[in-house]
Amino acid sequence: MSRSSSHLLAEQLYTQHQGWLCQWLNRRLNNTAEAADLAQDTFMRILVMPEVSATNLEHAPLREPRAYLATVARRVLLNHFRRASLERAWLDALALMPEDQAPSPEQQALIAHALNEVDAMLNGLSPVVREVFVLSQVEGLTYAEIAQQLNIGLRSVKRYMAQAMAECIVLASSYQDDI
Repeated sequence: MSRSSSHLLAEQLYTQHQGWLCQWLNRRLNNTAEAADLAQDTFMRILVMPEVSATNLEHAPLREPRAYLATVARRVLLNHFRRASLERAWLDALALMPEDQAPSPEQQALIAHALNEVDAMLNGLSPVVREVFVLSQVEGLTYAEIAQQLNIGLRSVKRYMAQAMAECIVLASSYQDDI
């Protein structure tokens, strides 16, 4: 499927199902403006998804376009809820800080962006790698304690941590490029 035909698919889905998707999202959010934003995010994700540009869609059009849209929209919705939860936790932490120690608005924006990037990176890890990383870096457990708690070998813990750290390095290098 060429780039233009993937755009045609997205355009066709948008034209035929955008109103339905907005209603579907609004039932879950009870906020028309937010539903419209997330519908747009859903269509943008479809435009850049490798599955959409796969050659098999050229020969086998979507049989259930609304089910496909709902699946993509659920992922967008979950990301939205996770970001909102992270933002609430960040604002709660800010509220507890003494005013004279609170970061500037610019620093707050950078920290919030970094938190979202770390959250996205963690979400991209497999569940066991994410759990090992959080137990080590957030809970402060040793590798031996993690191995015992998760009932896995020490070698596995080291391998999982190496995978998580590799993702951290990728994230840090992309973050440095943004600054």
